[in-house]
Amino acid sequence: MQTVQTQYGRGETARPMTSVRGAGYSSRGRSGASTSGQSFDPFNQAVDKPGDVPPEEVIKGLEKKVNQLIEDSAFAAEEGKLQLALDKAKDAGKKERQLSKQREQLNIGDQLNLDLTYCVLFNLANQYHANKMYQEALNSYAVIVKNKLFNQSGRLRVNMGNIYFEQGKYSQAIKMYRMALDQISNSNRDFRFKIMRNIGNAFIKMGQFQDAITSFEAIMEGNPDMQTGFNLVLCYFAIGDKDKMKRGFQRLVSIPPPNIEQNDENNRIFKDEPIEDHEVFDEDALRAIAREKKKAAHRYIILAAKLVAPSIEANFSAGYDWMVEVLKASSNNNMASELEIAKSVQYLKTKDFQQALESLKAFEKKDQKLVGTASTNLSFLYFLEGDYKNSEYYADIAIDHDRYNSKAQTNKGQLAKARDHYQEVIGMDAVCTEAMYNLGLVLKKMEEYEAALIWFDKLHAILRSSPEVIYQIADIYDKQGNSVQSLEWFNILISVVPTDPSILARLGDMFENEGDKSQAFQYYSESYRYYPSNMDVIAWLGAYYVDCEVYEQAIQFFERAMLIQPSEVKWQLMIASCYRRSGNYQAAFETYKNIHDKFPENTECLRFLVKICTDLGMKDVDEYKTKLARLEKGNLNRASNETISNAGVVPSEEEVVGSFGFHSSLTKKPSSLFAEENKLSSVLDF
Repeated sequence: MQTVQTQYGRGETARPMTSVRGAGYSSRGRSGASTSGQSFDPFNQAVDKPGDVPPEEVIKGLEKKVNQLIEDSAFAAEEGKLQLALDKAKDAGKKERQLSKQREQLNIGDQLNLDLTYCVLFNLANQYHANKMYQEALNSYAVIVKNKLFNQSGRLRVNMGNIYFEQGKYSQAIKMYRMALDQISNSNRDFRFKIMRNIGNAFIKMGQFQDAITSFEAIMEGNPDMQTGFNLVLCYFAIGDKDKMKRGFQRLVSIPPPNIEQNDENNRIFKDEPIEDHEVFDEDALRAIAREKKKAAHRYIILAAKLVAPSIEANFSAGYDWMVEVLKASSNNNMASELEIAKSVQYLKTKDFQQALESLKAFEKKDQKLVGTASTNLSFLYFLEGDYKNSEYYADIAIDHDRYNSKAQTNKGQLAKARDHYQEVIGMDAVCTEAMYNLGLVLKKMEEYEAALIWFDKLHAILRSSPEVIYQIADIYDKQGNSVQSLEWFNILISVVPTDPSILARLGDMFENEGDKSQAFQYYSESYRYYPSNMDVIAWLGAYYVDCEVYEQAIQFFERAMLIQPSEVKWQLMIASCYRRSGNYQAAFETYKNIHDKFPENTECLRFLVKICTDLGMKDVDEYKTKLARLEKGNLNRASNETISNAGVVPSEEEVVGSFGFHSSLTKKPSSLFAEENKLSSVLDF
């Protein structure tokens, strides 16, 4: 056994110091480090060295970085920077996973921050959803709802249901909504009713209106609101139940207008009153929300009334009268007059102008609030009837009621001093497209083509795809003789309305004038394909085939013209002429004979009958010569007593089919609405 030396510094081995390590001593001496890596400092007076950061501080720093990334992601999403928001959300997820690993390394894994993990996953799912990455969003939501550590996570199935709804997977959306409904207590009534409304909306998308009605009726019994009431009326309308439509509308109008308590010095209840000047500066978000709710409620009631009024009674007039009475008896009685305006507009749609006039005139004495609207519509009606005096009178009333009523100014501008009125309208409303269009038409009628082009170019910049505007520009260039620009704009027009037969015919006419008959034939053929009843196009195509000596094709077009105008002898004469020119004299003779039976007074038919009978050596020639002589003699006697109008003279068959002599160019304007160059744009105020 080794002896222990009591004196220090000699060659013998020193006694172990384990007995005094609890006091901070070690075999390394006082200046040495302990086995734990820390120096002896019982009063914690030593200054920490760089890098000696406690684990708790490291964890807090990482959590702060994750929270900052979540906030940055949320702000980016609010600004519309969806991709940046998603990138920030992904970075937050990476940082949160690093945080979990750090806890495990420091043996503090039991100190999990579940709230932070929930925020990271929820924000990531939201950003996936915002970027239309539906499957990724569903996966992120699934991680949350399947984790039992997250309280109340089941309600996130509503978000999953919304994603399925956007994808059109309505049955899966309903499943998610119902699962969320099962996990929400009855104390959260408002939230439950909103989920039920989503279920009803999904049933509507699937066409299951009865199931949707069940959901909406449950909401209306528990916590009625305007949107649900409107949807319920729509469902009743879809199934065609008149009684339920009436009851649904009554329940809709019985919902009181939204009132929001205003926390101001007087603690007064906000009502829908006119905004005074001093209140403009007192506007706040709560007032704005209240006004938006009242506007939405107003819109739901009026739309529902317009939809179901024609269906609940024998006629739309009785339906509107019933709804007006219901509104007058409710808290929304201020909407009754507006519904009567809608009733007068419905009269216009059915072309019952007299009833519309009587309905609108009643507003002169009944409701001063809607005098401007009624007078604007009356001005429009009288203008349509050609009663310009009354039209101007009611336009003046509307303008007196509201000086800045651009619709009334537009209607008044259709009378005298149109140009000045339209310019005044544009001065009040720089984007009143009706006034700009009408001003361009007025300038065009005054042959101020350059000025008209300026306005139509401005209008084209606003309404890029408006066929009416493009047509006017093309037509003005044509009137100026600029065929190149005119053709270019007509080609643009065809790209917008490729099936318009009148524009195709107009292009055919322009190419014919340019001498390009092949292109003209192409456009005329396309026009005939879309509208095979245009007599000008039919005649042109028939004459084209005659000129090309393709008589069989020409006969087909002339036969169609004969079907459309059976009383016009010229089409039958052209058919007979085609048979004669193609060498089929027997068919020509039979055709002329049928024409003579239907039109015995037609001298052209008798002349060709005489000619064919003579050429064929037929014995009927003398009979037809006698009839022709008697008819010509009678015509001479009548000519001495009356003047024959050139319009009543039937052109000879040779003139009709001779070398494009008939309808070589279209003299009529295209029949489509936007092709009417003097078609002014009237304004009806709804």
